[in-house]
Amino acid sequence: MSTPTPSHNILIVEDDDNLGYLLRENLESRGFLVSTCTDGKQGIRMFNQQPFQLCILDVMLPHKDGFTLAKEMRKLKENVPIIFLTSRSMELDKIKGFEIGCDDYITKPFSLMELLLRVNAVLKRTAVNHTKSKDDIFNIGSYVFHYTKRTLVYPDKSEKILSMKEAELLKVFCEKENELVHRQFLMNKVWNSDDYFIAKSMDVFITRLRKLLKNDSNVEIQNIYGTGFKLYVQKN
Repeated sequence: MSTPTPSHNILIVEDDDNLGYLLRENLESRGFLVSTCTDGKQGIRMFNQQPFQLCILDVMLPHKDGFTLAKEMRKLKENVPIIFLTSRSMELDKIKGFEIGCDDYITKPFSLMELLLRVNAVLKRTAVNHTKSKDDIFNIGSYVFHYTKRTLVYPDKSEKILSMKEAELLKVFCEKENELVHRQFLMNKVWNSDDYFIAKSMDVFITRLRKLLKNDSNVEIQNIYGTGFKLYVQKN
């Protein structure tokens, strides 16, 4: 397993002092720089004080829950990777976490090795995304999609800012315009997983993309029943 560089600064917000200490000790022993706090208010305050390359958030936190904290963090730094920790196994909680745009979700109890593997996987995906070409510009009918800027420019020259997951999904569709894209391929490409909760979350993001593209009747994200999706663009 590769050793992280000192630039990998991680924030852990966990109200269980013992677990927080254990996670910090193990991650620091692997070369990470780790800051910890025990409630949501402290978490957003610490997040404002220094740059973090990854945040690990418990869902059930005092003063401000993990979902609310994640939304506030994303407003301040939209691309910060987030892993949720939770003792819950409720389906709706996991779906909500992925809809917020978290990068991974770990249910307690978990092994420290599992956490370390997931942390490294998220940081690796983030590093790859940051080194992608800045010339990723796609024409989608009468729209112009700037992947790196995460903007979708409308025919009237107005624009929408996409979330990170919306942009990643739309880029895959653009690269495979008018081709069938299998559901499992999309989930593994964008979320690095194809489990049930990812599938539910992906459907929500595709619904959002359809709404964003509805102003051009020549553009449609088609549902290929039981298989996947196709970004259909009618050529003039």
